[in-house]
Amino acid sequence: MSIERARAHLAQFGAEGRIREFEESSATVELAAAAVGTEPARIAKTLSFMVGDTPTLILFAGDARVNNQAFKAAFHTKPKMLSRDRAAELVGHEVGGVCPFGVEPGVDVFLDESLRRFESVWPAAGSSNSAIELTLDELERFSGARGWVDVAKGWREGE
Repeated sequence: MSIERARAHLAQFGAEGRIREFEESSATVELAAAAVGTEPARIAKTLSFMVGDTPTLILFAGDARVNNQAFKAAFHTKPKMLSRDRAAELVGHEVGGVCPFGVEPGVDVFLDESLRRFESVWPAAGSSNSAIELTLDELERFSGARGWVDVAKGWREGE
């Protein structure tokens, strides 16, 4: 099960006990926000892309959307989201529970600037009814992120 992979990964950091599991689904930003009792923007949604031959996860704030031009400038390719089946196969988590914890080898992880306005955020933890609250420093360390990118729109005032 995917949540067990995430739990085992988070155990390296002593954080596995912080995973929250819910009776209800937390598979969308809105459902996750309701389940944890926070604003939707603080949900760290993980989107999966293919960048060249590399499956790539980018964590965005819940109110952010992909900025195609910025993505192309950062990754030198158009954003190509993975299908449900390909995400499960290449990343190791099903859509609705995709997270950067316990992923398949060779998956690159990046964090989007849209997250930086929060002290802590809530990414999924490998299932469609789980989440974990992490500081940005913890998110960066626990995810093994390769770095921060600015490839989102819709979250800045006036956008």
